[in-house]
Amino acid sequence: MKSLIVESAETVLLVGGGACEDATLSAALDRLSTAIAADGGADRLLALGRVPDALIGDLDSVSEAALARLPPDRVHRIDEQDTTDFDKCLRSVAAPLVEAHGFLGARLDHSLAVLNTLARHPHRPCLLVGPDDAVALVPPVLDLDLTPGTRVSLWPLAAATGRSRGLKWPIDGLTLAPDGITGTSNEALGPVTLAPDVPRLLLMLPVASAPALARALVAAPRWPAP
Repeated sequence: MKSLIVESAETVLLVGGGACEDATLSAALDRLSTAIAADGGADRLLALGRVPDALIGDLDSVSEAALARLPPDRVHRIDEQDTTDFDKCLRSVAAPLVEAHGFLGARLDHSLAVLNTLARHPHRPCLLVGPDDAVALVPPVLDLDLTPGTRVSLWPLAAATGRSRGLKWPIDGLTLAPDGITGTSNEALGPVTLAPDVPRLLLMLPVASAPALARALVAAPRWPAP
């Protein structure tokens, strides 16, 4: 199978089977023209009246009824078990941004695996939209239009340094690490710029800031492919 399954010049919607508000997902479907299902996410899309443009995964969660409704050329089974369905999808999509719903807020181990995938594919810009948070791997430079007082949490997946502007507590001169200093519950003073030195820093914002984060990620430079 070719490494890329979906190529788009616009933001692509990716839907999984985890926690997701139907109203939030319906609004995303109204905005985005391409919708991809990760395994059982196909059932969720079909329940909202949308036939996925592609179904990607090992297909151990999607229902037989959903499979029967999909054209065969839209079904892309990847049988290997070394990676998650989210990983299979993210590495198979080339787009300015993947906006992913249904991958946060359910099982903790699944959520951690999703965050691990962001670090494994830093050159694939992805915005995770959960019930409460919008999450992304920080690109080399990220300029965010945030209102003063917005919660800005930075979480290192490995040792990371960098620079910031517009944070109540700047990160300049710090080494953030999972077993050391983290950037939980920082605060925006207004517009924020983040410039990490390595692709290992997660950004977590209130879900209401997801549109601003999406715009910033599309405009930002990308990390090189690993």
